[in-house]
Amino acid sequence: MHSVHNPCLSTVDLPGELLAVRFEAMASPCELVLPHTDRARALEFGGLVAEEAWRVERKFSRYRDDSVIGWIHQNRGTRLEVDSETASLLDFAARCYALTGGLFDVTSGVLRKAWKFDGSDRTPAAAEVAQLLPLVGFSKVRWQRPYLTLPEGMELDFGGFGKEYAVDRAFEILARGPAERFLINFGGDLRANRPPPRGKWQIGIERPDTQRQAAALLELERGALATSGDSHRFILKDGVRYGHVLNPHTGWPVVGAPRSVTVAASSCTEAGLLATAALLQDVNAEKFLDAQRVRYWVVR
Repeated sequence: MHSVHNPCLSTVDLPGELLAVRFEAMASPCELVLPHTDRARALEFGGLVAEEAWRVERKFSRYRDDSVIGWIHQNRGTRLEVDSETASLLDFAARCYALTGGLFDVTSGVLRKAWKFDGSDRTPAAAEVAQLLPLVGFSKVRWQRPYLTLPEGMELDFGGFGKEYAVDRAFEILARGPAERFLINFGGDLRANRPPPRGKWQIGIERPDTQRQAAALLELERGALATSGDSHRFILKDGVRYGHVLNPHTGWPVVGAPRSVTVAASSCTEAGLLATAALLQDVNAEKFLDAQRVRYWVVR
């Protein structure tokens, strides 16, 4: 590896003789945590992680015209041949859709045209939501690897698993190198390869509606954790709180769902799928997770 100083990276000493390399990606605070080591070496490892996070963001962001998603949107109605990485994510999107009976749907982002989860009390008119529903439904997308046709008016949004996918990609890159023990954390979605030299990784689950207060403290040796919740994006109207997780069948926020769901799995992508899928099950979140036979933590 060669040493390059990146002004977007910073290092912070943590308790327990740990060192964090921090940066911003995907609108989230991100970090690589390592046992205390030479800062130049830590920045090398952090740079690898950050570059991969930024690469995934550039390639799949729905906000960029030059991303793969932007290209697909510019060519709606046309049969496109996609690259193998995009194809793998579309296969995963199809799996999410099937596992949840259509509740986890990468085409539901078009509903954002009606909903603005900005903490205000503005809810859309029922007719506005109903008008968008014909543009929702992954089953309407023609997908036969590697060929994709996105119907006119529809959108794709990988935001429901993009951050978790980036964690796993960065993990794979670092796991091939000389970093012996590490934890990658992108906005609370994380994965570790081995425990630190002393004890275990200490992970706090944030209590909803607080600034970094922990509802629970977990100890992690290895594997992944992902959290889905509505703490930061919502509407409050007439005493009713509408979280940002939308049911794509109705176009309206799920009712009776937990405030947050954290799931442990071998990969971050898997953990994120199950956490979001559980939220979409509303009052049946725990029943769904029990059926998946995974470890989970629910805050209601």
